[in-house]
Amino acid sequence: MSEPETFKTLVVDDTAYETRYTTKFASRRAYQGESTRELAARIPGLIQRVHVHGGDRVKRGDPLLVLEAMKMANDVVTPCDGVVRAIRCEVGQMVAKGQVLIELE
Repeated sequence: MSEPETFKTLVVDDTAYETRYTTKFASRRAYQGESTRELAARIPGLIQRVHVHGGDRVKRGDPLLVLEAMKMANDVVTPCDGVVRAIRCEVGQMVAKGQVLIELE
């Protein structure tokens, strides 16, 4: 069963564009930027190593942990200065995409 086509006019940089307007588009969630205080896994994988402990002071770019995904070791680094509030994963744990790994304060 197909839905009836509806068109909307969008204006971008003073140029009007006519586009199909679907119910999927109408029901989409608004974009939310990433939190710099909660570091989540960008891809599913296995935690190989955790370099920090709760209460550690970290500076931007410091290594936090190593996440193995698709046979590659990915270093997860600190996006900002802060203190490690909580570690939500452990070595050997499989994590899902979007799962919070470390919280900073």
